[in-house]
Amino acid sequence: MSKSPKLGAIIVAAGASQRMGGLNKAFAPLGNKPLLAWSVDTCQECPLVSRIVIALRKEDLASGQNLARQRGWTKVSHIYPGGRRRQNSVKRGLPEMAGCNWVMVHDGARPFLTLELIQEGLEAARETGAAIAAVPVTDTVKLSSDGELIEETVSRDRLWLAQTPQIFRFELLKRAYEKLAVETTDDAAAVERLGYKVKLYRGSYQNIKITTPADLALAEVIARSDESRHRL
Repeated sequence: MSKSPKLGAIIVAAGASQRMGGLNKAFAPLGNKPLLAWSVDTCQECPLVSRIVIALRKEDLASGQNLARQRGWTKVSHIYPGGRRRQNSVKRGLPEMAGCNWVMVHDGARPFLTLELIQEGLEAARETGAAIAAVPVTDTVKLSSDGELIEETVSRDRLWLAQTPQIFRFELLKRAYEKLAVETTDDAAAVERLGYKVKLYRGSYQNIKITTPADLALAEVIARSDESRHRL
């Protein structure tokens, strides 16, 4: 890449962890460190990322500050209370991105962020101003309105599973959230509502989101496998 633009990262980790059986997933142990530390460590190490902010539950702010000190997160400029919905957490972090050309939003519950996903996402975003990591759907998809009877088997040829990171021109994402009046499940949807095209780029099937204890168990397997490869 030519001269690197200034990229800020918003790490969203303010969820209630309702499906984790009482475990606070942001600080759940994964390998040798808390879940949240995986993605923030990657951003800290990435030369493209110049600033990091983290959205946490209000009751987790002190723990987040302690973790930032322990791990030497010098790029973390702000740890703040997230909102009731994910989009509120992102919107609250955007003022801290002022001065950045680009902003990357990443779920703190996706531990296997890589330097390659960040770089490839920024390159893709340069084409349209917005890009998200995603992977093709591999399972057969059934459509049902009542959850009991199949109405249709949906062709998966054009279906993709959205992931994070999602990367945008700062001014574009800022405007999208200023105009947003409905609930969305990801940042790309907010930009789409403005009429902008969002570029898909290939994510990773290992880039899983931790939602349940079973996901955390799978993440442990992935983490151990990754450690084994690095020892070879």
